[in-house]
Amino acid sequence: MPPTFNFSPILQFLEELSQNNQKTWFDANRPAYQSARGTFEDFINHLIDELRSSDELLGLSAKECIARIHRDIRFSNDKSPYHTNFSAMIAPGGRKSARLGYYISIGAHGQSLIAGGLYMPEPQQLSRFRQSVERNAEELKSLMREPAFIEQFGKIAGERLKTAPKGVDRNHPEIELLQLKQVTPSPPAAP
Repeated sequence: MPPTFNFSPILQFLEELSQNNQKTWFDANRPAYQSARGTFEDFINHLIDELRSSDELLGLSAKECIARIHRDIRFSNDKSPYHTNFSAMIAPGGRKSARLGYYISIGAHGQSLIAGGLYMPEPQQLSRFRQSVERNAEELKSLMREPAFIEQFGKIAGERLKTAPKGVDRNHPEIELLQLKQVTPSPPAAP
């Protein structure tokens, strides 16, 4: 029987953190943070184990995938010291990977997200995607039109070029897909 995870303490901690995003509060509530992070780490380790059979995740652990709770505030107008979510990037190499993977974020107030896609791809990855689109975009477009895909993931979105990529005719029939610099789902709004 698969394990069950109680996310209520995680969501409770993150809710309180979002209302008290200060070092003094965080230090006073460090046991609650450590407990919530421990549950999130167990959950991510379970996901890694489940994905190991289909992805190259040998030797990967949650510690390599989970992002720090501390924010880098050096160049930010928002000086809140902590993220108000727990997140992880499950991919070969962990959170610093530039390979395709799975992104999981748990946040209070319905701000949780599970995603995958081509986000911040390396030039070679983007080139291979565009070559595939140029050869045969119909399979991708067919998937993107499926009602179940749209219901679950929304429409394909992402940052895009203002013009055609280098070497591509701006009148190419698949220019909308070829202009993408990221290929990520844009989930439908929650009811």
